[in-house]
Amino acid sequence: MSALVQEAVRRLSSKFPQGYDGTVKFVIEGEGAIMLDRAGLRAGDDPAEVTLRATAEVFQRILEGDLNPMNAFLSKRLTIDGSMAAAMKLAASLA
Repeated sequence: MSALVQEAVRRLSSKFPQGYDGTVKFVIEGEGAIMLDRAGLRAGDDPAEVTLRATAEVFQRILEGDLNPMNAFLSKRLTIDGSMAAAMKLAASLA
């Protein structure tokens, strides 16, 4: 597991201490993937309702709060595969 994936798991875990009612995968290109579901947050690459994919640089900027995820999506620096409803639900949980 890369240092960026470890840091992302640590930071995002505080936002989802009880897990998440859905299945989300964050793919960080060249670094690995993170799963979020009812069991919580962990490194992994399992099937998910929605997959969010970004470069390591973009993901790091989102994680640090320097880049809004919606702006990253609209500028095509963050891609979403799968359920757009699940992606919107996730966005509301992160707000």
